[in-house]
Amino acid sequence: MSKVFAFSGSDDFFPGGSIYPNPKESSLFLSLGRHVDVYVPPCKRSRISAPFVFSVEGFEQKKPSIEVLPDECLFEIFRRLPGGQERSSCACVSKRWLTLLSNIRRDEISGNKTTKALNLKDESTDKKGRVVSDVEDQDVEDGGYLSRSLEGKKATDVRLAAIAVGTASRGGLGKLFIRGSNSSRGVTTVGLRAISCGCPSLRVLSLWNLSSIGDEGLCEIADGCHHLEKLDLCHCPAITDKSLISIAESCPYLTDLSIESCANIGNEGLKAVACCCPNLKSISIKDCALVGDQGIASLMSSASYSLTKVKLQSLNITDVSLVVIGHYGKTVTDLSLTNLPNVSEKGFWVMGNGHGLQKLRSFAVASCCGVTDLGLEALGRGCPNLKQFCLRKCAFLSDKGLVSFAKAAGSLESLQLEECHRVTQFGFFGSLLNCGAKLKAISLVKCLGIKDLNLQLPSVSPCESLRSLSLRDCSGFGDASLAALGKLCPQLQHMELSGLHGITDAGFLPLLESCEAGLVKVNLSGCVNLSDKAVCMMAGLHGWTLEMLNLDGCKISDASLVAIAENCMLLSDLDVSKCAVTDFGIAALAHSNQINLQILSMSGCSMVSDKSLPFLGKLGLLGLNLQQCNAISSSALDLLVEQLWRCDILF
Repeated sequence: MSKVFAFSGSDDFFPGGSIYPNPKESSLFLSLGRHVDVYVPPCKRSRISAPFVFSVEGFEQKKPSIEVLPDECLFEIFRRLPGGQERSSCACVSKRWLTLLSNIRRDEISGNKTTKALNLKDESTDKKGRVVSDVEDQDVEDGGYLSRSLEGKKATDVRLAAIAVGTASRGGLGKLFIRGSNSSRGVTTVGLRAISCGCPSLRVLSLWNLSSIGDEGLCEIADGCHHLEKLDLCHCPAITDKSLISIAESCPYLTDLSIESCANIGNEGLKAVACCCPNLKSISIKDCALVGDQGIASLMSSASYSLTKVKLQSLNITDVSLVVIGHYGKTVTDLSLTNLPNVSEKGFWVMGNGHGLQKLRSFAVASCCGVTDLGLEALGRGCPNLKQFCLRKCAFLSDKGLVSFAKAAGSLESLQLEECHRVTQFGFFGSLLNCGAKLKAISLVKCLGIKDLNLQLPSVSPCESLRSLSLRDCSGFGDASLAALGKLCPQLQHMELSGLHGITDAGFLPLLESCEAGLVKVNLSGCVNLSDKAVCMMAGLHGWTLEMLNLDGCKISDASLVAIAENCMLLSDLDVSKCAVTDFGIAALAHSNQINLQILSMSGCSMVSDKSLPFLGKLGLLGLNLQQCNAISSSALDLLVEQLWRCDILF
C-alpha cells in the first residue's frame, strides 16, 4: 500500500512488468486513464472478444466480426429474423449458419415477441383499405405444398438442412423422398433433425436404402412432424419397433404405412400403429421376418372401420391372419396376398366364408399354394362386390375352381390369370360362359395348359359385356380357339394377341368379322404367321375406329401400310418394327390426307433408307423410333432431327 500512496506519476504502477503474464487477458481490465487500470471480473465467456486489444506493446484495433459469437448467440439472433427470406439468405453465408438455422423449430420463431413486433410494424393497407400483415403469410408457409426428392450422392445432411430452411418461405415442405445415400457423407440423424425442426408441415416421408438411418433419426421426425400422413420405409435395417412406436404415438393422422425389407420391425411396432392411428387406411408389409399373426391381427381388428387397402407379401403369417382378415375386413376394398408359404387351403376357405369382405372390389393373389378350387369358390361367394381379380402362379388351381368362381362372382368386371398352368381351354371358355353380365376384360399370360382344341361350344348367349381380351405368350392358343372367341365376344374393342405363334390368317379373319363394335386398340406383336391379308381386312373392317396398332414382328409388307393409309383415319400410334416395309410404304403414309399419325415405330426395318426421311418430315410426328434401321445414314438423321425439332426421335 505504501507504494500506492507514494506514487508520483512517473513510475510504473507495477514496476515488475504487467500484472497479467498472458497479454490476451488484457481484455479483463478497463482503462480509466493513462496510468490507471481497474480489474473487472469476467461476466461472459472469454471467447467473446472486444474489438480493442490491449497488450504490453501498445494499443491495436481489429475489425469486428459476428463469427466470434458463440452458437448460442447466433441462434438467438437467427430466431428473431422477421421472415423466411431473411433466414434463407443467412443460410447461404456458411455451413455453420445453415446448421444453426436448420435447428430452429417453427414454434421458436412464431412465438418470439420481437418477431411479432416487427411484423406489426410491417403492416400495410391494400387497395380496399384492409390491414395486411406478414403474419398472414404464415398459413402459406405451413401449408406443405412442396415436394423434394434426393437420390444417391445428392442425399446428404447438408442438402436436407438447406431444404428445411429454404422451403419454409415457399409453401412448406409436404413430401420428402430419399432414395439411397451418399457413401461418404450420407443422410444421418442430423439431416432428419433438420427436417423435423424446419418442416412441421411434412405429410409424406419415404426412406429407401438408408442403412445409416436408425431409430434416433425417425424419432426426430416423430417429435417434430406431427401431421405425418404417409410413411414409406424400404431397406432400412437399423430401424426397429422403437421408432415405429414413436411415430404411432406422435403422428395420429397417419393414414398410409408401407414397410419393406426392414428386418428389425415386428409385431410390437404394428400393435402400436393399430392402437394409436385410428385413421389408418392403407397398410403394405413386405419381407419383414419378425412380422407375424399378432401384428396383422392387431392391425385388422383395431382398424376394422378405417382400413381400406391391405398388401401382405413374403411374410411368416399363417391361416390365422387370413381368418382375421375375413372377419374384420369390413371396409377393405383392395387386398393383395403374395408369397405366403404358410397359408393353406383352410385359410382361404375360412376367409371367404367369414362374410367380412363385403366391400372388397380388387383382389390379387400370387404364389400362394393355398389357393385351390375349394378356397376360390368360397372367395367368390364371400366377396359379392368383387370387380377385379388377379391370380398369379397358383399351381393348384384348375378349371373346376375357375368356373365355380366365375359363377359365384356375379359382379366381376376384370379377370387376370398368369402362369396358372392347370387351367385349360375348358376353364377359360367356361368362365366366359358362366360369368356375370358385367365382365369387361379377361387376360391370360403364360398359361401353358392352354391347348388348341376344336371345342363344341353350347348354343348360349354370347358375352356381350366383354370389351378387352388379352392373350400373351400362351403358346398353345391357335386358330380353333380364336374362331371360338369370335362367336363368344362380339363386342371386343381392345385386343392383345402377343407372342401367339399358332394363330394365322385363317383363325384371325373370323374373329375380325365377328367384332361388331369396331376395334380401337390392337396388339399383334410376335404373331409371326399373320400376313398382309389379315392386316388389310382389319383396316377395311375396323379402320373407322382403329386408334392404336402394333404389328411388331408380323409378316407384312408395304401392302399393309397402303391399306392403313387409305382406311385408318383415327390411327395415332403405329408400330411396324422388324417388318418387311420399305420406302414405298412410308411414302404411302405421308401422302395420305386422312391419317393422323403421331407415333411411328420402325425399329429394325432394314429396308427403310434415307429416301424415307422427306416423307417422315411430312407426317408431323411427335414420336419416332428408328433404332437399328441400318440403311439410314447418320448425316440424314441429323437433318431429320433439325427438321422435326418437336419430335422425340430414337436412333
